[in-house]
This record gives sequence, C-alpha cells and structure tokens, in this order.
Amino acid sequence: MRSIPRQFNVVGAALTAVLVTGALAAPAAQAAPARHGAVRAAAAAAGSCSQAYLPLPDPSCTPGAVNPDVTQDTIDSTICVSGWTATIRPSTSYTNKLKAQGIVAYGYSDTSMSDYEEDHFIPLELGGSPTDPQNLWPEPHYATDSSGQTSYSKDSVENKLHKAVCSGEVNLVDAQNAIASDWQTALSTLGLS
Repeated sequence: MRSIPRQFNVVGAALTAVLVTGALAAPAAQAAPARHGAVRAAAAAAGSCSQAYLPLPDPSCTPGAVNPDVTQDTIDSTICVSGWTATIRPSTSYTNKLKAQGIVAYGYSDTSMSDYEEDHFIPLELGGSPTDPQNLWPEPHYATDSSGQTSYSKDSVENKLHKAVCSGEVNLVDAQNAIASDWQTALSTLGLS
C-alpha cells in the first residue's frame, strides 16, 4: 500500500490526513477559504500534474476535500438520505470547465472530454466536497495500468463504502481515508469485500 499524506480542506481549516494510519489530525491553523477555480487555474499548465499515480490523482493537484456539512453525526440527514447527493452535485457546466483544465494539467494525450469523468476524489456519497477543485479531477474511463481498473471500477467501491457507512459497519472518516489512500484497496483495508 502506498502512503500519501494528503490535505483535506474543510471550509477554511486544513486537516492533515495521514492516510497510512487512517488518523485525521486537528487543524494546524486557520487558512483562507480556497476560491473555486483558483487551485485548478494555477495548476493548469500542461503536464503540471503527474500521471505517475494513475489510477489515482496526483496528490499535489487533487489532494481531496470534504464537505463540512457531512460528519458522522449528520450522515442520517445527509449522505444516507436517498437522493441527497443530487441536491449538492455541481452542474456539468462547472465540472466540464474543470475537466478541460485538468486534461491539460495532467498532460493526457487523449483530449476527448468523453473519455474522462470529472471525478469527486472523495465521493459525494462519502462526504466529499461537491465543488472544491481540490476534490475534482479528470479520471480516465479507460484502464491506465495493468490492473485493468477504470473509473467505473471506482464507482462500485464508492457504492459499497457508502452502504457500509450508512449501515454503521464503517465510520465515515475511516471510509474517507481509505478511499483517499487508494480506492483499489479501500474495501480490503476496512475488512469489506
């Protein structure tokens, strides 16, 4: 398992997630809220994001961000309510702009927008931020390594983790850490299948 320290942004407070241990540290300092688009615009230079992490995003470009309205205490009124994610999902006009910028930033040779999903790295159904560019990236629909995994494979993992969180089998933060560490091993990390 690869150990990748990541920053999760929660409305102005940076939480350091040491994903190898699955522990979230307390906020180190208050930071100014990120302006939507500012992070992606700064990283939009061709090839500024590395493909070396695929099928995961480059952690310096897409570290992940959580929705502060979703906590373990609020899951029964947020992510565990059928249809709730549809109420917060950003418009395709918003995500398509980020997707086009991200395709350039990742230096993908295939520039067809339809070959990518503008993926929520920490998914909405696990309390990921809906609009923070640090939680969105152009995930290829095609396999990028010998595992044969695609964006569709990740969707299945997201659904299983969501079910486990809402049934009380897994804690929300543990599920967020597991999927952000490596979605390909998230289920086994949490003892799920």
